[in-house]
Amino acid sequence: MKICGKEALVEGKVIRIARLDAEGYDFLSGPDVALQELRESGIRADLFTFIQKLSDVSPKYSYPMELDNMAALPVSTFDHWMTKQIDFKARNKARKAAKNGVVVREVPFDDDLVRGISAIYNESPIRQGKPFWHYGKELDAVCRMNATFIDRSIFIGAFLEDTLVGFAKLVHNEDRSQAGLMQIVSMIQHRDKAPTNALIARAVRSCAERSIPHLWYANFSYGTKQSDTLADFKRHNGFQKVELPRYYIPLTTTGRIALRLGLHRKTNDWVPEPLVAQYRRIRSFWYARKFHGFENA
Repeated sequence: MKICGKEALVEGKVIRIARLDAEGYDFLSGPDVALQELRESGIRADLFTFIQKLSDVSPKYSYPMELDNMAALPVSTFDHWMTKQIDFKARNKARKAAKNGVVVREVPFDDDLVRGISAIYNESPIRQGKPFWHYGKELDAVCRMNATFIDRSIFIGAFLEDTLVGFAKLVHNEDRSQAGLMQIVSMIQHRDKAPTNALIARAVRSCAERSIPHLWYANFSYGTKQSDTLADFKRHNGFQKVELPRYYIPLTTTGRIALRLGLHRKTNDWVPEPLVAQYRRIRSFWYARKFHGFENA
């Protein structure tokens, strides 16, 4: 499905919510045309949701709104990031990568890169205590998945000698006002060499060289979960929590009722953080036993 020429999707079974498929990389010039196209499409959607850009955080529309967030980094120059925006831990990690022989550079999207990405994906069936959904993908699937937004993508590789040990896919929006890390994955066996820190550093440099003023790395917090090792990693590397307007526009009576009752929110928004944390510990323990030998993944 397309809205205003951009890919869109509808999620949910009971409450169906439409959104752009690539939020943060694609934006609408305004919601009115999108709403008209949705209503004329015949596709069942109860709510339509969209966010604003990082360069425009003040609410622009009168539609029902809640605050969402991104982990965002304002970019000026690489030297400013290295000396002023990150803490000593991230600075030491970035330097450690170079000392350990990790070389980072922008790379073309070709068969060699696809094979290297596939090897990284297939290193472990679990990451961060849960199944890694890229594990076991065929080369053709890896190629198709990473070929999206190819005209707006920057691929960065982290190499140890001639072996790809990490990669990042950076995608900017159409006016280059922001770029997001669509993927950043490194080999677990080489994490002591800090390849992910080196990839972040190169992503900042790539944005600075192209005068892209904002780099973002997914959300800073999710639901009631306010802090974890990934959030700490982002903070050490200069990312900040930036709150953005997220609009929810009812398209049906069901959508209006759902919005009034808060039923449009995800389960994580309702569950207390201590219960979520306990669930994550149990999940990690379970998968560590199921995939014996990958406990430290």
